[in-house]
Amino acid sequence: MDQRPARSSGAEFYLGPVPTSSSPYLDSPSVTEAESARTSQPISRTSTSGNDARQDKASSFENAVLDSMHTSTTESVLSWHHFDSFQSLRNDYSSIFQLEQSRPSLSIKQSTVYPYVTSEDVDSILDSFEHNVNFWYPTMSRCQIERTRSLINSGVTLEDSIDVCVALLAMALGCASQVTTDMEKANSVSEQDTRRRISRRQMGDVYFNAALKRAYVAHLGVTSLSAQCLFYVGLYFAFLARPLQAWEYIGATAAKCMMLLSYPPNHETHEDKERTRRIFWSCYILESDYIAELSASPVSGISRMESSIPLPGAYNTHFAAAEEEQSSLYFLACISMRRLLNRVHQLLYAQGTGAALDTTRFPYIVAELQHQLDEWRNFLPPAFQFTIDTQPAANAASGFLRQRYLTCRSVIYRPYLMWLLSGSRGGNDDLSASTPSQEARKNCKACLDACLMHILNLRGFSQTVLVDSWICSLS
Repeated sequence: MDQRPARSSGAEFYLGPVPTSSSPYLDSPSVTEAESARTSQPISRTSTSGNDARQDKASSFENAVLDSMHTSTTESVLSWHHFDSFQSLRNDYSSIFQLEQSRPSLSIKQSTVYPYVTSEDVDSILDSFEHNVNFWYPTMSRCQIERTRSLINSGVTLEDSIDVCVALLAMALGCASQVTTDMEKANSVSEQDTRRRISRRQMGDVYFNAALKRAYVAHLGVTSLSAQCLFYVGLYFAFLARPLQAWEYIGATAAKCMMLLSYPPNHETHEDKERTRRIFWSCYILESDYIAELSASPVSGISRMESSIPLPGAYNTHFAAAEEEQSSLYFLACISMRRLLNRVHQLLYAQGTGAALDTTRFPYIVAELQHQLDEWRNFLPPAFQFTIDTQPAANAASGFLRQRYLTCRSVIYRPYLMWLLSGSRGGNDDLSASTPSQEARKNCKACLDACLMHILNLRGFSQTVLVDSWICSLS
């Protein structure tokens, strides 16, 4: 397989197996660079200071930072004066944060009775975890999966250890995977299948309840396993559509990862290093997803550090080598798309520096960002390629990536729609609301077409339902 990287104007793409010694992605140093300072001193990171540096970073097409208070959230769109005629949006409106904050707290059962599971049940649940959660966010090694299998089959002890906590969370997420899997294929769900999914949901909640009682042990340690434990808690809260709690645990996970990457432990194994790195990138994706809608939320700082962290390397996550490679390539594609989305948000909608309202700037930025988006799509591995229509995707992974593509495209072209609706005259002949050029009208249509295509392609992909239900409901 051709392993050469392809780069274009700040976008990054990959055409082969995951690199182990160097990254073909822009701004990602080699593994050896990142592991060079094995002392008690922190690894130095490139920093910027001063107004000029901040301005350069804000206008850079290579910048993948998403700052707070950007103006591309759903609530920002709903605040447009064009929606003033919908009085309920103005008179009875509660912010998204207030709605989530007012929800009752998740109840924790005082006593824990573990579900009765056979070894076949355990195998089925962990297989579902491996093929779903560990495919999208490949952070658990095969050795860990086997340890989890052994621990659950031998009976969960009362010990409050990090290994037990991670094992319980893997079982909870495996049950959640069985609840959400194959939903995009069925037009209707049989009564028997509904009962099965409800049963697995209840079982997952029991395992999560037991793990949450032990989660304090993850806060007491600074290891890759403690970071993994917090990350899985955040994922299950995402499954429960609890964005504030999910965001809180993802932020705590990000803080641990940044500490471990800045001060590498002296006796850290390769598995520990790679686990930390993969959890870091998973947090980068998910925190950015939440900040995209809850823009006032304080950020962990993980996106400021991402350009100095190597991309995922060799890590044995699946029993089938082909699935392991596909998982790694999919993970890289998701990281690359999230970096591009962050560039879009930052260049067009950052508070104070965004170009979305500047008709002398945004046409050129939109053209470059669309070029990067096209490059991302063109260099997807064959298994994840998709067409821009309403035909079913070849698989759930390509279907999910198509939705990401359409979301990104709609946000890229939104400045044209904002300009047309404003009725203002732009700074060049093409952008006159009274007589818009054919190119300007085409770009307005591109925004609306992407939104429509995104709606028409909504499916119950397991990743969407398990992790992104809340985010998808807003976008």
